[in-house]
Amino acid sequence: MAENKIYNLAIIGIGAAGSAASIYASRYGINHIIIGNILAGQIPEAHKIDNYPGVEDITGIELAKKMAAHAQKYGAVPISETVKDIFKAEQGFEIELQSGNKLLARAVLLATGTRRKKLEIPGEAEFLGKGISYCATCDGFFYKNKVVAVIGGGDSAASASLYLSNIASKVYLIYRGENLRAEPYWQESIKKSGNIEVIYKTNVIEFKGNEIVKNLVLDNAHKNNSELKIDGVFVEIGSNPNIGYAKNLRIAIDSSGHIEVQPDGSTSIEGVWAAGDITTGSDKFRQIITAAAEGAIAARSIFNYLKVKNFL
Repeated sequence: MAENKIYNLAIIGIGAAGSAASIYASRYGINHIIIGNILAGQIPEAHKIDNYPGVEDITGIELAKKMAAHAQKYGAVPISETVKDIFKAEQGFEIELQSGNKLLARAVLLATGTRRKKLEIPGEAEFLGKGISYCATCDGFFYKNKVVAVIGGGDSAASASLYLSNIASKVYLIYRGENLRAEPYWQESIKKSGNIEVIYKTNVIEFKGNEIVKNLVLDNAHKNNSELKIDGVFVEIGSNPNIGYAKNLRIAIDSSGHIEVQPDGSTSIEGVWAAGDITTGSDKFRQIITAAAEGAIAARSIFNYLKVKNFL
């Protein structure tokens, strides 16, 4: 990774969007680098994926590894680092890594997905890693035959609850709304689980405990109690686009912080594309299949751009 070498394309992120883009970039003959960690993002956190065509009953970790391996099959060389900053440069873009290393690229594809949202309530920071987790598949093992709670009402919360129901003795699914937002498949599975209790129209407003979290303070009493005794809690309330490293580009974003993209994945900055959960593309349908599709589309657009610029 010599500082004076310039790549035609730097892909930042090695999830579904980044891996698909890399595969297509290789097939288009684009000299590129892919930066990221295959175990980052939300795919590895999924305990089961069964809606990706042709791939049945696979864990998130397994699918993430398969995608990365597929990209590497065509020659992609991943750099397991984090991007600190991206700057416009004379020949394209300068990418500064957390290690201090820098590399140059004529085009950039941002595909870093999202980061977990936090509740920002008393006790959350204090008990992080001490009973509070944001990844059921990472930490669920530690709660075998114990009582846990999952906070959230979407697909990720439902999936985490079902995963934990096979480990814990009891799972409380706490949601502020009147009805879960999870797709019908997950809701039906929850009803059949036997040890998942959904608590509706309730917010957790504080975490309490000594060395580890032991009680959840609720704003709506559950069975005449304003506190719920648990052994662990998993926060699954959604995520925010992970694009802080690209702030120097001053790229156009929407009101929710997602990068605004054209149908071909291009952004408001010439030479920069974006794909996957960080974009306004695919009607904001946050799925592995849409992220992969956006990555492939962006790679084709980048190929056309580089060809017009006589870089290929």
